[in-house]
Amino acid sequence: MKDKQFVRSVYGVPMPGILYGTAWKKERTAALVEQAITAGFRGIDTACQPKHYDEPGVGAGLAACLEAGLSRAELYVQSKFTPARGQDPDRMPYDPNASVTEQVARSFETSLKNLQTSYLDGLVLHSPYPDEPDTLEAWRAMEALYETGAVKQLGISNCYKLEQLEQLYRKATVKPAVVQNRFYAETEYDRDIRAFCRKHRIVYQSFWTLTANPKVLAHDTLQGLASKYQRTPAQVFFRYLTQIDIVPLTGTTSEAHMREDLAIFDFELTPGECDAVARLL
Repeated sequence: MKDKQFVRSVYGVPMPGILYGTAWKKERTAALVEQAITAGFRGIDTACQPKHYDEPGVGAGLAACLEAGLSRAELYVQSKFTPARGQDPDRMPYDPNASVTEQVARSFETSLKNLQTSYLDGLVLHSPYPDEPDTLEAWRAMEALYETGAVKQLGISNCYKLEQLEQLYRKATVKPAVVQNRFYAETEYDRDIRAFCRKHRIVYQSFWTLTANPKVLAHDTLQGLASKYQRTPAQVFFRYLTQIDIVPLTGTTSEAHMREDLAIFDFELTPGECDAVARLL
């Protein structure tokens, strides 16, 4: 990816304008991560959550690319701490009876081991806790990791209530640099949250971006722009999002789609065309 295809967070961390997501890849994870990086992806999103992610597989894919000559500094690697309620009880990466602080520390140690790296570019709280004190305890533990230099920036995912994000931002010492949410109509596409992110220079990352939006992709507006630019509707939608400062995740297992996703930076929508797409959301 070229420099123009990166965004820089409030902490000065360069982040690719599109990330490769590794959920649900299971035994194919290592091969798909290697394939994605070989195709040109430089950002990888994963989680220390064996229920949905094969984090050691991500590490194996990364290692294969590093052995082939890529440097670690060229990659943005982001993982997550997943609270106990989001874990498979039979495959816990930490002691569920330990304190939240201890759980974060052990999860992080596991992620570094799984990913075969000495640091993470981003560490994300996979979701807020039902009780705000627990969310804050987890965040304080993540801040402690940031202070060691082993994490370059912090973020939160699955945070759909603006007041939760505002509260975290207000109380955090190390402010969130990333919000990663499902991007769909049910949450009104997080308009209020995205406005807050813009105001505070928080990078908004979208997941479930294509799967949740078949009507948008099938709309005449997207179809017409796809025809004009000789692209797919998915490429047009992804390109629109990057032009309004959203970093989308793609989890495709198709090499052809990987290359199409990376090619979104080869064209640009006009302001009027962006407005037309915006009216669909």
